Amino acid sequence: MSDHEHGANDDLSLPKATVQKIVSEILPPSSGVSFSKEARDVLIECCVEFITLISSEANDISEKEAKKTIACDHITKALETLGFGEYVPAVIEAAQSHKETQKVREKRGNKFEESGMSIEELQRLQEEQFAAARNRHN
Repeated sequence: MSDHEHGANDDLSLPKATVQKIVSEILPPSSGVSFSKEARDVLIECCVEFITLISSEANDISEKEAKKTIACDHITKALETLGFGEYVPAVIEAAQSHKETQKVREKRGNKFEESGMSIEELQRLQEEQFAAARNRHN
């Protein structure tokens, strides 16, 4: 498949530092194996191509189902269609983990409502705490 078929964008990439960190965790310095910058860049290009391929197939699947949003189910079907079925259990596990993380974040988001204080009261309290911290450090 050509880049044109996927609507390629040369600006698409992954953060080099993040990829390097992942590689470093897999290949710790104690292993004696190094990973060149060129190899990292090729790995990033491969990852972007893989993501583009899967998302394009998932988009096709969602359109056939008359859906406007690509869901996890579309991703898993795309993986199976393209011959990457062995990744499906890991994707499902990652999706479930993400859902759990989101639930925790949503609970944290209600602290304002649970405080029973108005925005003005919270702002005054924050200013008092900042002033107290400044006094401690001066």
